[in-house]
Amino acid sequence: MRIMTTLVALSFIGSTAAQAEMKLTSKDLTPGKPMADAQVFKGFGCDGGNVSPNLSWSGAPAGTKSFAIMAYDPDAPTGSGWWHWTVFNLPSTASELPTGAGSDGELPEGAVQGRTDFGMSGYGGACPPVGHGPHRYQFTVYALSLDKLPLDEKAPAAMVGFFVRANTLDQASIEVTYQR
Repeated sequence: MRIMTTLVALSFIGSTAAQAEMKLTSKDLTPGKPMADAQVFKGFGCDGGNVSPNLSWSGAPAGTKSFAIMAYDPDAPTGSGWWHWTVFNLPSTASELPTGAGSDGELPEGAVQGRTDFGMSGYGGACPPVGHGPHRYQFTVYALSLDKLPLDEKAPAAMVGFFVRANTLDQASIEVTYQR
């Protein structure tokens, strides 16, 4: 019985520590609501501003050495979704990216933007097919256990995602929608 009680107590402590404490907010994105035209792609038939949204996070766990941000559309008709943004090697002292940081490259020193499914580095806004219905856009910040991922701006989003998820301590997301 004593061993069982100890295991239950350790399990409880572990599950409490693993619960998400991080929070992600934005001045430009409202969870569950449509994305503004400013964050929509300019190209591929879309005429948005292609400006990355403001993102602000808090509650990172102890041991966080860097952050990564990824934006993803799971509803894209590709069989694998669509990656709109990856930025990694954000310093552990960062807690916010201003509007446009991923569009104009004004990121904290050392931060890197990987390649999106548009084929280039940097932010690529929403641009679902006409008449395809509403798509979900998931913006997620990850607290990482590494100072730097061993990747550069040519890294495809799937590779960034592999390294991010292998080193995640905690994460927080905002999901918005957009349709044409």
